[in-house]
Amino acid sequence: MSIRLHNIGKHFGSGRQRTRALEPINLDIQEGELVGLLGPSGSGKTTLLRIIAGLENPDRDGGARILFGDRDVTDVHVRDRRIGFVFQHYALFRHMTVFDNVAFGLTVMPRRNRPTSGEIRARVHRLLEMVQLESLAGRYPAQLSGGQQQRVSLARALALRPDVLLLDEPFGALDAKVRQDLRRWLRHLHDELGFTSLFVTHDQEEALELSDRVAVMSNGRIEQIDTPDDLYRAPGNRFVFEFLGDVNHLEGEVRGGILTCGDARLSVELPDGPEELLLRPHEVRLVEAPSPEARLPATVTAISPVGAEVRVELAADWMAAPWLATVRHADYERLDLRRGQRLYVEPRRWHRFPEGRETRRDAPRASLA
Repeated sequence: MSIRLHNIGKHFGSGRQRTRALEPINLDIQEGELVGLLGPSGSGKTTLLRIIAGLENPDRDGGARILFGDRDVTDVHVRDRRIGFVFQHYALFRHMTVFDNVAFGLTVMPRRNRPTSGEIRARVHRLLEMVQLESLAGRYPAQLSGGQQQRVSLARALALRPDVLLLDEPFGALDAKVRQDLRRWLRHLHDELGFTSLFVTHDQEEALELSDRVAVMSNGRIEQIDTPDDLYRAPGNRFVFEFLGDVNHLEGEVRGGILTCGDARLSVELPDGPEELLLRPHEVRLVEAPSPEARLPATVTAISPVGAEVRVELAADWMAAPWLATVRHADYERLDLRRGQRLYVEPRRWHRFPEGRETRRDAPRASLA
């Protein structure tokens, strides 16, 4: 089931207390697509999700419309929208078994629409098998882990065979390892069943790993919606670039093709004047001596050799804040990295977002790249 949003805006309060939660938003979600709404607290992502669900009403002065396929559900009550909703905090019935929790929505349907008891039993067992909890059907929520409870919550949402599945911070209450496992499992389940889903998160890694497309939100508007790869490689503006990961800042003055900041020097193909360059940690190389194109001295202040890459924190007088570099383990060993070590930074690539421009402008590579 596709979703089409037209001029979906939202204010809360009235008079002088009226505040805008959402700028008018237009968004098309294709049938079978998994879209992440990513943004900081207060960006409007949960408000948008609740409007799609029918738990909030959009402003009506802009011709707001919500379409599920060809069906206009703008004024349709939440119970009639055929929505499955998964909350962050499970919302399971503590006095019911896993089986009864999943079956609950089916058992309270109007009699004319309610499946037979045999059909309910078969559907619930099939869902519990899908979420790998069939052996725990007789347990109560208190006897389950957080990850298991969230899978029960998802099975309950799917039991009614919704046209659209909405998830609000579905993994927010879980620890990192469980979150990672559930992300993989949800992606697999989504691909198997082919439902259309929209989920809210403030976790960049989660959004980029799980989604077909990600909508990055800020101050009640969508800054950019794109595939995870395009979003990361070609951010539309500075907010998107900075929100999607760690960023190093290099501010200085360009004169004659040289950017200067304190003791730092970098050859750049830019016009004279004040400039700020942005670099991802993986776009930074650490070397033992400066080059003719770059002289950026720094001191190692912290090292974290855990994971596929080594994270190195750097400090220098010319840095407004500490920099972060990620290096291969082979380079970590070759440089014999240790705290207090004096090294030089070589940018592999940098980015710039000129003031007043909403769209990203591709920056030329540093001459040493």
